[in-house]
Amino acid sequence: MQHDTQPWLQLAAVNSHVHSVHLPDGTHVGNLKRIGSVWKFKAVGYDDSGAVLPGGGPLTHLHNTQLDTADVAELNARLRDAASGL
Repeated sequence: MQHDTQPWLQLAAVNSHVHSVHLPDGTHVGNLKRIGSVWKFKAVGYDDSGAVLPGGGPLTHLHNTQLDTADVAELNARLRDAASGL
């Protein structure tokens, strides 16, 4: 898969242990949470009424992916190819 220079996923800090993860169009698809010394991607989706579906959404198959840091480049490198087709 060929990548452009624009990161596919975006991070927005919530606090020092949580960053929300968004697609370029602003769609919230998960959170990056620090659990102990490990950062984990926590997928999230929404049902038709807008209720949160933990572990759901378009990146559900990537739920609990571990990262070394809360870094947008690492996030994109680890998740982009695994989520091809979005």
